[in-house]
Amino acid sequence: MDPACKNSFHRRICDGDLVIVYERYDTMKAIKVQNGSEFQNRFGVFQHSDWIGRPFGSKVLSKKGGFVYLLAPTPELWTLVLSHRTQILYIADISFVISYLEIVPGCLVLESGTGSGSLTTSLARAVAPSGHVYTFDFHELRASSAREDFEKTKSSNLITVDVRDIQGEGFPEKFYKMADAVFLDLPQPWLAIPSAGKTLKCDGTICSFSPCIEQVQRACETLRSCEFTDIRTFEILLRTYEVKEIKMEGYSNDKGTASALPCKRQCSDGGSISERTSRITVRPSSESRGHTGYLTFARLSVTS
Repeated sequence: MDPACKNSFHRRICDGDLVIVYERYDTMKAIKVQNGSEFQNRFGVFQHSDWIGRPFGSKVLSKKGGFVYLLAPTPELWTLVLSHRTQILYIADISFVISYLEIVPGCLVLESGTGSGSLTTSLARAVAPSGHVYTFDFHELRASSAREDFEKTKSSNLITVDVRDIQGEGFPEKFYKMADAVFLDLPQPWLAIPSAGKTLKCDGTICSFSPCIEQVQRACETLRSCEFTDIRTFEILLRTYEVKEIKMEGYSNDKGTASALPCKRQCSDGGSISERTSRITVRPSSESRGHTGYLTFARLSVTS
């Protein structure tokens, strides 16, 4: 799906499109639609030919009566199904990064390193239709795989992937004073911060993602020495809740156990058991993600 065109999510599925096959909240797969092919899972066999011409979001049935949903490959869904070549950022961190870096359509954003491309895809949608993301990774195979993924999600027109050791070489000089924002996901971000400062426009913003607080401390020291201001570090913890319907059977006695349900039969102690009913329960998910890393933001001083 072209992230530059929101209306593209309302068009119908075509042969060759990438779709996210939704089985349940924790089971989704990215599938390329090919006329004549089929998709099999525990719910049955699904013919790709039945998908072509349907709008994204459609519910499709197998011959045995099972069903799946065909969803558009938004950056949020792509993050959940992409191949993990490296540790990735998830939606909680990604949304905060885009907001705090003040990335809007038309921005020029530099990123290092590309990794699995989870953040890159969301950055592309944020800068569309007239902006661009230049992302760098020192690993040739990872960079090549990322290019292939961006072709699949049809965001390659907004993303340029280059192979470069930003820690050792810095960002290319052609970006001097051109970038609106810089994002660093590097083991030694303090080595790249001086170069990042040279690429930023006046009042531009930078973010460094690090899993360890010792990395954060060194990064902050370098940011301060490079005339960055408004240095702040955040840790984003997402807590998910499960909403379930459970069956309950109420009970009350003359000593006062409250059950507002209609009574159906009397018990030997004078109490009563009421009819079974449904209740909605909400509780924290046992699969909630914990710490992923720290996000350090800063702004290039106007006097730089």
